[in-house]
Amino acid sequence: MRILPSLAALTLLALPLPALACSPVAGYRIPTNLELVGQADMIVLATVTGGTPVETGAESMRIDIRPDAVLKGDPAAAPTSLAIALATDRYALPSNPYDLAEAHPLAFIGGCYRYMVPKGSRVLFLLRGTEEHWIPAGGPFSRWAEDVLTDDAPWLDAVKFYIDVQKLPEPDRKAALEKRRDELHAKQGDFVAQLLAEDIDRQLAGPNRPLREELPPAPED
Repeated sequence: MRILPSLAALTLLALPLPALACSPVAGYRIPTNLELVGQADMIVLATVTGGTPVETGAESMRIDIRPDAVLKGDPAAAPTSLAIALATDRYALPSNPYDLAEAHPLAFIGGCYRYMVPKGSRVLFLLRGTEEHWIPAGGPFSRWAEDVLTDDAPWLDAVKFYIDVQKLPEPDRKAALEKRRDELHAKQGDFVAQLLAEDIDRQLAGPNRPLREELPPAPED
């Protein structure tokens, strides 16, 4: 399965352009991390083993991946390739392991999605399935593809926890979030624990605000 070719073409054409080249519809909200995990059909931790760079063209863009662990979804259906590109030169930068709020910087240059990853990197992919393809979960500017450098990386811990929360009946989720948040806040000397607690606070705050509001209706005259 692979990302739709139309998405690959869009991102390729937008490569040199700033983020304003992507314009989500009015009312679009970047999903919270908890929402993103809930929207994903497949969450797979995978190593990028090869592929083609973005310069080869939209139709040839490909990364080969080796699934290391499937956190959500059917392991038998885990993809071994995705139609995004290998990152080269200045684009071959990993995610900030201590930023749990914003998507990778490459999500903000042109196409709304991160569409390049370095060879050899270990990435947590959050995917949504269609009949023929795997596409990024969450929509524009979501954290659908973030580097995970170690097994105890904050982002990996957060996603595992949110998977467990999403399995609970909806009325029980807030209490589970608050309980874990309070446990982490109590670890005052643990920097990573505080990062995770702050991210849980963001989930408890509810949906993100729209990037831009709906326009008011036109006057009748």
